Amino acid sequence: MLDGFWTRLDCGGDRAALLLPSRPAITYRELADRVAALSRTLGPSKKLIAVEAAQSEHSIIAYLAALAGGHAVALLPSEDRVAWSSFLERFAPEIVYRREGGRWRLTETNLGSGGEPVHPDLALMLVTSGSTGSGKAVRLSKIAVAANAEQIAGYLELRAGDIGALVLPLHYSYGLSVLNSHLAVGAAVWIPGTSVLEPTFADDFRAARCTNFAGVPHSYELLEQRGFREQHYPDLRFMTVAGGRMEPEVARRYHGWLQGQGRRFYLMYGQTEATARIAYVPPEHLPASADRIGVAVPGGQLWLVDDKGEAITDTDVAGELVYRGPNVMLGYADTRGDLTRGADIHELRTGDLAARDVNGLFRITGRLRRMSKIGGVRLGHDALETALAAQGIAAAVVGDDEQLLAAFTGQHGEEEIRKTLAVIAGIGLPQVRAVAFKELPRLANGKIDYEQLRLCMQAQQAGGQATVMDLFREVFFPRRISVQDSFVELGGDSLRYLELTVGLEQLLGRVPDGWEKLSVESLSGLTHSASPQRTMASDILLKSIAILLVVLHHATLWPIPGGAGTMLVLCGYGLARFQSSALFAGDLRRFLRPLGLVLWPYYLVVLGFSIAWGAIPWTSVLLVGNLGFAEPERHEMLPYLYWFVEAFAQLLLFWGGLFAVPPVRRFAAKDPYRFGMLLLSFAVFAHFAVPALWPIGQREIFSLAWVLHLAVFGWCAAFANSERRRLTVIAAACALMPLMAYTGGNWVGSWVLYCMQVPALGVLLYLPRVRLPAVLAAVLVSIAAASYHIYLLHRLLPEALFDSSNPETFTAPLPVAISIGSGLLTGLLAYQLQRRMALGQRLWRGFGRLGHYLSHVSSGRLGIAFASSARLAREQQASRVSP
Repeated sequence: MLDGFWTRLDCGGDRAALLLPSRPAITYRELADRVAALSRTLGPSKKLIAVEAAQSEHSIIAYLAALAGGHAVALLPSEDRVAWSSFLERFAPEIVYRREGGRWRLTETNLGSGGEPVHPDLALMLVTSGSTGSGKAVRLSKIAVAANAEQIAGYLELRAGDIGALVLPLHYSYGLSVLNSHLAVGAAVWIPGTSVLEPTFADDFRAARCTNFAGVPHSYELLEQRGFREQHYPDLRFMTVAGGRMEPEVARRYHGWLQGQGRRFYLMYGQTEATARIAYVPPEHLPASADRIGVAVPGGQLWLVDDKGEAITDTDVAGELVYRGPNVMLGYADTRGDLTRGADIHELRTGDLAARDVNGLFRITGRLRRMSKIGGVRLGHDALETALAAQGIAAAVVGDDEQLLAAFTGQHGEEEIRKTLAVIAGIGLPQVRAVAFKELPRLANGKIDYEQLRLCMQAQQAGGQATVMDLFREVFFPRRISVQDSFVELGGDSLRYLELTVGLEQLLGRVPDGWEKLSVESLSGLTHSASPQRTMASDILLKSIAILLVVLHHATLWPIPGGAGTMLVLCGYGLARFQSSALFAGDLRRFLRPLGLVLWPYYLVVLGFSIAWGAIPWTSVLLVGNLGFAEPERHEMLPYLYWFVEAFAQLLLFWGGLFAVPPVRRFAAKDPYRFGMLLLSFAVFAHFAVPALWPIGQREIFSLAWVLHLAVFGWCAAFANSERRRLTVIAAACALMPLMAYTGGNWVGSWVLYCMQVPALGVLLYLPRVRLPAVLAAVLVSIAAASYHIYLLHRLLPEALFDSSNPETFTAPLPVAISIGSGLLTGLLAYQLQRRMALGQRLWRGFGRLGHYLSHVSSGRLGIAFASSARLAREQQASRVSP
């Protein structure tokens, strides 16, 4: 019998076993001693032990102690109350080991005392995201756990000197396999405790001398955002990916990068039901086989079967993938009684369709029709129907990898069915649709006509209800959005940030703290708030105040030019928050994408002036009107107030140019704050040096060199992640702003402009969110969202209605009130018009999908289709989110 790696931990001696931040390495000797001590505490009789699977030495030691003591251990996700409550109720573990009040505690529950005994072979339980909401528990034997660790270590050629990066959760079979396979050969595991999105991850990875990295496809997307491949890792030997399909192009990219340095890249495939790994692509078959899952792991066997269960021997013929090996599970468990059983199966039907090529490598071609996989959750449609029936709901369920549809009969409402199915399936409401039938459609043989229901689902997908998913799709149109996407992961910019803030306010009645890092699915699960107060991000508050000051400044003779300065600070702040990942990854195309959103309204203004003047202001077309060699009086450029657009465009190009240089990019990614402070020194130098080298008189105040330091201050504020750094930014502002005011003319306006940036920075640094009355917050958010449109258009009507050469235009109450009111109203209306244009694009696309559906339905179903068309128009209109 194969001895488990947990029985020979002491063989590692003084070699490092666990590397954790801010503490000395835990050696194998120390690990073995602590495991043995805790194992004695657990007692001799076999128990079921539930352990919180945190990225912590305590979780790992408890897991190993349970295995060493011959117990059965269940690894459950941290801070998931639903998962814990369900597990305790269904399986009644004798012992729970988890954090309580910040301390790790071992608690005897007595839940399982006097109950069914645990089978001697059961060693590990991992809960899958199952079809019935609470998830099935996979029962794994100690032989399976030990065997799969040896299998993985074998084909990866792991050795005692390796150090693996553990960035995946321990309750996830892939993450646990990283730990097991390294301990099996006496290697070390580095546990950073942070995300790969952290700016310091690459440096920490290198400093830990990691020899390998294991991630899911999304992990590699995050690495790309951080420019991981642009740095050197002298100890890296190989990288692995599993947990979903990686795009072949990405796989080839990483294989090529690693192969060029004599290193390896492994594509892998697995399921929790096989402990972890089932197959891998030998590196010598890459890059040609980047779309394959490869061959069975050592000691395992893969084959295909047809609908009758007969083996398929021909190549390139699809069938269900079946696996046999020592790592196959004992079976599933739904209750404590199931833990008394031994092995229920000896081969695993994966539920995946695959084909075998001439080289013997398998390729996944799809899933069995009665299954969906949404957000990584595998959902069996039959199991969902059974779960609905248990609640008195007669329904037929169909779906794909994006959505489920429940066709039901009875007196239930559609919303009730949607919510029930979402809870059962463990997914968000945006991924669930429901439709009522008098009778479910059936074939001549009396079976449910699932094909007709699938066509109905396609029509449902063409419509929809106003949801968070609809909002994200509208704001990020035409990009494809998944339920796992977040604003940050989609590379959102400051303009989209404001649009989504407005939309979430409408949908949820509030804007949750940190919403930009929450997935669409998480946001969809939030309830609507009816609180009379709202929490607003301080940068949105500052943006609304800034644009109001701009409008007020241009409508009066008051010396208050500080609004534009604050907007520049917010530009730098926005670059840091929303665009830094693209900059660090060197993705200049994504970084410059927001420039298009800024320029097309601007060029409409240029077009309007060109028509009115009968001449094209070419310097404004080329975005160089602020450089001093053109005059608006000669119609060579737009009026001076549009300098901000030109400076902003130049700012993006300048910033992008800096990050196009790899050494600069690597330095900035390593410490964005330090980079910002050095850039601030350069910006201050440029503020004084460039006007001396390029003297253009008073128009120098519109140049990028004159205002660059304001944007850099915003960048520094965003990355000031410690009290010392925040104080440094404030101190620098207090020192520099008076200097800028004095050298910038030493008049009231210059002192107002620069000195008001100090409290603005203070708000960004120390008051990230503010509480305001709901009505006021809604007004300010709407103004902030439309701020760019207000800026572009706020002087058009006043200039047309009043004589700007008459001082009373800027002093008399009525002209001033009309100027301010019309300026705000014009911008708000233009913003709404732009949103409706985007909605029109989505409507057109929706009708296109509906047309595709109509082309596939019979004439007898056209009545339903026309009804869907009418509903589409109503629901698309209802899905519009406006302030």
